[in-house]
Amino acid sequence: MLNAPVRSFPPVVGRVATRLILGSMPGVASLMAAQYYAHPQNAFWRIMGELLGFAPDAPYRQRVAALKRAKIALWDVLAACERPGSLDAAIRRHSEVANDIPALLAAHPETTRICFNGATAEAAFRRHHPALVLRADQALVRLPSTSPAHASLRPEQKCAAWRDALRD
Repeated sequence: MLNAPVRSFPPVVGRVATRLILGSMPGVASLMAAQYYAHPQNAFWRIMGELLGFAPDAPYRQRVAALKRAKIALWDVLAACERPGSLDAAIRRHSEVANDIPALLAAHPETTRICFNGATAEAAFRRHHPALVLRADQALVRLPSTSPAHASLRPEQKCAAWRDALRD
């Protein structure tokens, strides 16, 4: 079971998505709950709640609906990989299978900003999609990871970076 592949979730995306947030791969707590960012120490939902005006502990469906209303899509760069535990550093690179992000962007041409939840997501994206040509109105933005494993910034600093990136 140690080498069993873990698989990501389908994208969270509404009819219109001007922003796409990409993580690397859901952690163990998220996989068990079948919810993005389910680890209680992960700051993702606290940040989104502050930015979008919802309770971070609201039912998952309500949090997802708030993202969609804000025209924010959520997915992972990787569709599958081998990773013992939850740390991005434990992802076995040879096992990575990428999600079809170009197809998602083609289906949502209104997407102008692709935001990475941390350096690992950005590196995996660049590794798996090196030929992706962005339009002049599209940008790639690496954000501080919301993972509890990345505590180099204070919560308010992380929130400010996310606010700037998700601003229209």
